[in-house]
Amino acid sequence: MNTVELIRKKRDGETLSEEEINFLVSSFTKDKIPPYQFSAFLMAVYFKGMNVEETSYLTRAMLNSGKIVRLSSIKGSKIDKHSTGGVGDKTSLIVAPIAAAAGIKVPMISGRGLGHTGGTLDKLESIPGFKTNQNLKKYKLILKKCGAVLIGQTKEIAPADKLIYALRDVTATVESIPLITASIMSKKLAEGIDGLVLDIKTGNGAFMKDEKDAEELAFSLIKTSKDFNKTVIAFITDMNQPLGNYIGNWLEVYESIKALRGEFAEDLLELSTTLSGAMIFLGGKAGSIDEGKEISMSLVKNGKAFDKLLEIVKLHGGDLKFIKEPGKYPKSKVAEKIISKEDGYVSEINTYELGTAAAELGAGRKKLGDKIDPKAGIIFKIKIGDKIKQGDVIAELFSGSDSKIENVKKKFHRLIKYSAETVKAPELIKKVFS
Repeated sequence: MNTVELIRKKRDGETLSEEEINFLVSSFTKDKIPPYQFSAFLMAVYFKGMNVEETSYLTRAMLNSGKIVRLSSIKGSKIDKHSTGGVGDKTSLIVAPIAAAAGIKVPMISGRGLGHTGGTLDKLESIPGFKTNQNLKKYKLILKKCGAVLIGQTKEIAPADKLIYALRDVTATVESIPLITASIMSKKLAEGIDGLVLDIKTGNGAFMKDEKDAEELAFSLIKTSKDFNKTVIAFITDMNQPLGNYIGNWLEVYESIKALRGEFAEDLLELSTTLSGAMIFLGGKAGSIDEGKEISMSLVKNGKAFDKLLEIVKLHGGDLKFIKEPGKYPKSKVAEKIISKEDGYVSEINTYELGTAAAELGAGRKKLGDKIDPKAGIIFKIKIGDKIKQGDVIAELFSGSDSKIENVKKKFHRLIKYSAETVKAPELIKKVFS
């Protein structure tokens, strides 16, 4: 096949066959197509899109570029959860122990944070000793022993995705629904799952800022999942403000520990139990999502979900001391409170910039190789609709650097808008699709 002709074909809006897509993905993965040509193909897809069949072909080509984990030897339904990314989104750390405590097997391959969004791997690695770079043999062993495993993408699983995503990241082709769909599903299908719960964020702190785009992504993911005979439930959820109150790696682990001990922020409780409830339902342990939510809450109340977290951390090599007594975790070198300068009702939060501020404090990366400060971040104490008085503490900043704190302080008040009139809080769970 002729690479240039295939690029031209997609550039002109024509449909590619399964063989043509296989050729492009396989050749790029094996270094037979130079990055500049595959970049041209990605840009053609970005502008011209792909139909349902092409998206499935691309997903399958990326899936088959590596090993597909076979989990038939492990009894039980294998259900995972995936979020499209947001600020303060620590639900994986909460729903995995809850679902596993309910008897669901949770094989979770997660990613790192980049830009304004946090990453599950970085959060887990803030726990001293916690190893996310497990091989597939250990992956299966941990899953069999405790019902949940949380690792990073290995060289064996969907290697094409890792190469293609790196190229998308530097060629401004990230926000393409067919490319996002193939990236997510190739990894998730390679895990060995039976079903998947999707949390698709929309709002000013999400990649899909427009709700219609979030819905389009949901439909694309569901259609592709069905092509592979997987059951899926997709939730469209709000990301116009942080989820919970803690932003940053250890800070989010800390809030997850509190949550699994029953100390939930209201929005975090609603979303976490909905997602875990959907996982329990998909795994056949509940007759509905609502029943799954009830089971989730009972597992938190009776302590079994927290016990499962301890088990997961121990099997990954993590130090249980800090999970049992999180107050013993090392403190940030610098901490500073942000005080409200005005009265009013919180009407708007620039969630994207808030996530960027946490990254500037040391909680995130500007590029993949940057080192993260696990203690850095923000405790954000307000929600849209809250009534605030001048002098109230609205946030606390944590960093290892005075200058980073000062830089964030200068712009912090610009991230929040107030109204003299009462403001209605945004609806957290907007729509459900399956």
